[in-house]
Parts: sequence; C-alpha cells; structure tokens
Amino acid sequence: MNQYVNVTNADTPMRDGTIKLHGPEGFEGMRKAGQLAASVLDALAPFVVEGVTTAEIDAKARELMIAGGGIPATLGYRGFTHSCCTSINHVVCHGIPADRKLKDGDIINVDVTPILDGWHGDTSRMYLIGDVGVKARRLVDVTYECLMLGIEQARPGNRMGDVAHAIQAFAEKHRYGVVRDFCGHGLGRLFHDAPEVVHAGRPGTGPELKPGMFFTIEPMINIGKPAVKMLEDGWTAVTRDRSLSAQFEHSIGITETGCEIFTKSPAGLDRPPY
Repeated sequence: MNQYVNVTNADTPMRDGTIKLHGPEGFEGMRKAGQLAASVLDALAPFVVEGVTTAEIDAKARELMIAGGGIPATLGYRGFTHSCCTSINHVVCHGIPADRKLKDGDIINVDVTPILDGWHGDTSRMYLIGDVGVKARRLVDVTYECLMLGIEQARPGNRMGDVAHAIQAFAEKHRYGVVRDFCGHGLGRLFHDAPEVVHAGRPGTGPELKPGMFFTIEPMINIGKPAVKMLEDGWTAVTRDRSLSAQFEHSIGITETGCEIFTKSPAGLDRPPY
C-alpha cells in the first residue's frame, strides 16, 4: 500500500518509498525546470542531423543546460559520465554519447534532465535523420500517441494502471511491443522517486493519482517483441530481436482537474518532423 505525504520546499527530500504531494511552489519549480529541458530539446532540433556525433549532441546539450542556469542531472549520476542519453535505432534507452556519427535513415532519442534551482525537468524526444523509412516513421508517430494517450488518463481518481493500459492497448493494436524492463518514475527535487510508472498494465490497478503528484511518463515501444538486453557497459539497453525502438517522455504534475505537462515544447516541437 502506497503512503502519500504532503511536502513543502522546506522539507529535505528523501527516497523512502513515499509518494510526495507538492503544493504551488513545487509546481512553479517544476514548470521552470521542465521548460528549460524542453527548450534544450527545441534548440537541438536543427543540430541533430546527419554527420553529427552523439558526443557533439551531448556537448551541445550540456552547453544549453548551463546557459539556461541549470546543470545536467545525469553527469556523474551513478557513474554516468555524460549530460544526456542518445539512443539510436534499436537502442531502447540510456544510450551513451560517443563518436558514432548519425546516418541517413537513423532515428534517435535524446533524453535530457537539467536541474534548475533544485528541481528536475526530465524529458526526451525522437529525431528523424534524413530520409527515414515508413516503418520507422510510423513507430515514432505511434509512440508519441502512446505518450499522449497515457497523459490523458493522468487525472485525480484514476490509477497508474489506467495510464499503463491506455499505452499498452494502443501500441499492441499496431502489433508493437511495450518494454516492461524500464518505467517512468516520480521526480521533483529527487531525480528518481516513487511511484514507478509502468507502461503496460490493467485498468483500475496501481497507485491512485492524487493532486500534487509529479512523475514522468516515458513509453518505450518496439517494432518487434518487448524483450531487451543490457550491453556490457551496464547502461545501454537494446532490443533483443534488434528491432527498432522509440520513446517519448514528459514530466507531469497531477492537478485538481487533470494534469499539467511541465516539459511541453515552447516552440511547438513536441514531435517530428521539426
């Protein structure tokens, strides 16, 4: 049974399994952090093109976060040495920036989390490189729709299973696999916190959604089967069957009447093409 606690900015955040319920100050902090994160992904849109390396994307993302008054949450997190994650083609999540150049036809997810005034704005977006095939474009479109259908279910009185079921039902209608090994998470002044936000499940199950909850929804959808495997670097997750994978992520807060998307693109670039 989940325990809910009301928190204020004066409280010291603890990763103790409780689900935090935030007030107006928390919403304001998350708005600012979320908009910085979204503006970083907006600014990357003309930069993430054929011939650019993922290391160059990482450096640009770090530069943009710092210029906006933030710091990258991933830099030094559990030994991770980069400022964003770059996941190409069959990489599901947590791809490590390196010297790999983007090629015509690639799809790539860029995941950023700046910390601004102690608050975490966590978001990711897909980018299409050059002439991307019909199957890959369709996967990216369906994955974005999965995210938004999940967000539609994020309102007071619903349960986390309602969010998960909306995502799973739409993905599987298109015969895609929904990754189970990774999930969304609570956040705020902590990077990862309760509750877990799964992307496949039964309606009416899981924690009840209450005003003041902050969490990410970040479905990972595969053209093939849901199974993934970890590479030897301990971070990179790939599809077992080498099929393409896509992901979108927003950070949201539950309000009295629905939810607020903290990481919506200020330039309207929430989905490709940009």
